[in-house]
Amino acid sequence: MSSQLNGKNILIITSNTGIERDELLKPLQTLRGYGATVTHGSSKGGTVQTFVGDTEKDQTVESEVKLSQVLSSDFDALVIPGGTVNADTLRQDAAALKLINDFVKAGKTVAAICHGPWALIDAGVIEGKTLTAYKSVRIDLENAGAAGVVDAQVKECKANGWTLITSRTPDDLPAFNEAIAKAVAG
Repeated sequence: MSSQLNGKNILIITSNTGIERDELLKPLQTLRGYGATVTHGSSKGGTVQTFVGDTEKDQTVESEVKLSQVLSSDFDALVIPGGTVNADTLRQDAAALKLINDFVKAGKTVAAICHGPWALIDAGVIEGKTLTAYKSVRIDLENAGAAGVVDAQVKECKANGWTLITSRTPDDLPAFNEAIAKAVAG
């Protein structure tokens, strides 16, 4: 890996359960490998439970901070992993929704994969954006006012003054992680 993200700070947000394992751990590892300081924040702080395919309980991971204690001004980008329970929980978490809105208002990069865009819907930031997501989320995005929903490995949209990067499934993680790194590096 390289040092293209040295000096960059990236926040990954999750609930405390139901996170798709690779959608948390792969961006965490890849972006750190590029030299970024990556912080994992969770709804309650502490231990989070990951899953594979939403049904197979996998490993636990320690988050570094509780979402209500995070300031968006300390970070250059925000990453939202999927997992249906994770995304559905985040979309009801006031601290998560505030963070998403703070990143958007500051014109920073936001990246969401799989079911992660559900949180963006509830944050009210989807209108006018073109994105991709897991197939069962696409109608929700259209109903929330997305400019378009495409079936692509990764989609970057710079509409409305901020960059949104989205992908569909864990299979898209290499392209997703590369797009995040490129956007954050400038």
